[in-house]
Amino acid sequence: MEDARGEEENSMFETSHVLGALLTSTPLLARAWDRCVAAADAGGGASSLGFMHGGGGGEGGPVYVAFSGVQAALSVAGAAVAGGCGGEIFKPVGLRGDAAGRLFAPLVAAEPEDAAGEPVAVQALALQGFLRLCGSPEFQVLLNQIRGKAVVFTGHSLGGAIAALVALHYLCTSSSSSACSPAPVLCVTFGSPLLGNEALSKAILRERWAGNFCHVVSQHDVVPRILFCPLNAVPAHIVVGMQLHQLPLRARRAAGMVATVTARMADTNQESLWQLIQEHAGAAAIEQKLAAPEIRGGSPYRPFGAYVLCSPDGAACVDNPTAAVQMLYATFAAWCAPETGAASPEAAHSCYGDLVLSMPHHLLRKRHMGATATAPSASNYDVGISLALEASGIASEATEAAPARQWLKTSKRVGRSPSLNCASLATRLGRITPCRAQIEWYKASFDANTGYYDAFKQRLSPKKFNKANMYRIKLAQFWDGVLAMLDTSQLPYDFHRRAKWVNAARFYQLLVEPLDIADYHRNNLHRTRGSYITHGRERRYELFDKWWKQKGCTGGSTGDTSVTTAARRSKFAGLTQDPCFWARVEVAREQTESAKSERDTTVLAIMLERLHKFERYTSELVESKEVSIDVIAPHSSYSLWVNEWNELKLREEVRTILFQF
Repeated sequence: MEDARGEEENSMFETSHVLGALLTSTPLLARAWDRCVAAADAGGGASSLGFMHGGGGGEGGPVYVAFSGVQAALSVAGAAVAGGCGGEIFKPVGLRGDAAGRLFAPLVAAEPEDAAGEPVAVQALALQGFLRLCGSPEFQVLLNQIRGKAVVFTGHSLGGAIAALVALHYLCTSSSSSACSPAPVLCVTFGSPLLGNEALSKAILRERWAGNFCHVVSQHDVVPRILFCPLNAVPAHIVVGMQLHQLPLRARRAAGMVATVTARMADTNQESLWQLIQEHAGAAAIEQKLAAPEIRGGSPYRPFGAYVLCSPDGAACVDNPTAAVQMLYATFAAWCAPETGAASPEAAHSCYGDLVLSMPHHLLRKRHMGATATAPSASNYDVGISLALEASGIASEATEAAPARQWLKTSKRVGRSPSLNCASLATRLGRITPCRAQIEWYKASFDANTGYYDAFKQRLSPKKFNKANMYRIKLAQFWDGVLAMLDTSQLPYDFHRRAKWVNAARFYQLLVEPLDIADYHRNNLHRTRGSYITHGRERRYELFDKWWKQKGCTGGSTGDTSVTTAARRSKFAGLTQDPCFWARVEVAREQTESAKSERDTTVLAIMLERLHKFERYTSELVESKEVSIDVIAPHSSYSLWVNEWNELKLREEVRTILFQF
């Protein structure tokens, strides 16, 4: 086993340092940092908007929006000095409240709690700053201005946490909009404190948004690591003071509370602070290594997105949450202790401007001088690991080098597993295809008379029914397993955009969902639970609708009263293109039956208008041949509804004529 793993690693490349070098060689970080500085300079006034925006250099470039955390820091400056600890200031707040729930609906609605029952939560101070922004008319105008454009949200310190919340809100809004291809969004933070708990990290992975976040962290910055400590041990004046330290000197001197906070921060024992963070960050790294969440007893906060770990020697990028925790600890622990003359915490938190300027020059100089000397027998993979450690600031002789090397290797193996899982899943899809073929055969056997929907609903031909039902359940188990793997990040980030899987999911949905609708109505669940579309539809079908929509296709699955097709069909579709067509037919039949006995003319008029609307919708589907031939089978539910509806229309026409006399 070890030989096989070694052979596998020899054929692998460690890309953390490559991604870090690529990122630092672009103007992205420098431009983002410039906006952060401008936002901090303008963020000290009471009337400050708390953000600044502008282009990224050149026509058609991304819009940069930078956020300042100064206003949020000022709001708790007094409490930070008086209370000292961050138990209240940084406590986790759930996102299922009335205000936050609406702003982050897709993030909490699909799966509001993780497997351990932990609700999605973010730190109170960042959420407070974000909600203050949302109440600003200027901010709402900004959101409208950047809609549909490539945008980079950015922020330093607490401003970075607020920027991350804004990015999450923007992504939530974009995912709920009618746009098939949302504009690209990136959030770049510098020295930002941890924002949310592990449930938030999982929710972001589930929504495939982790790639939209890039957190830049210097080797000796305490702010991104301080919330690994238990909240009642967090020195709140450190985080608040670090943010207020970014204010211009004149503003700090003019505000008495600002001066008090920054003075207390300066008086903090640096060695004690360093030891506190190292202890609890190390404990968090060990928990990740053991994969034992049941022993967690420290902070609730965990990272998400990609982390760019910077040092004067370069940068390494890790996009695995477990590796991010471990490397945040390793890089900090490998840094020299404060008593040896290292920079103060304030300087370490403000060094990003120097880093983003010096890293590209260092990269060019290093390439010019040649690669780091490595043993000739070392594999490409081992050389890559060494370069990543060096770029993140971990010297080869440091105590933390050995565990960090192992953590990066583990992260790489975990990172490869989604692609391997996807390949294995493709094989399983091939094996499950006969089940789909059996249901297609079942459908074809009833197309000419009742249609397979009504045959399944009425359990015609019990032997055929039992087989079709068994295959329906097997296919559901397969696709539920696919979604479970997707939810736990066992599949690639872009899995839901790959044509093969989007098309396979769509074909399954169009073929099998009518059987689920038939089963729902056969068991009278529409009477006990409510309509299928609202109360009975499985989550997988809602996700498959979303995938199809993001692919850029339109059709009847949204329930629209118009059908858009690129070209008219010459014959009926193999499968009805609205997966909920039969559920809508069932509702129409119930409304038609109710209308026959309705005596209230106002209510009757509303019912008739709805039925006319549905008639126009179905007529257009049939005329454009967007339905399967089984829809117009002589004894199908749709054909029966057409007859019932024509009788009702005739009755109403006769009644109208009689009223005229």
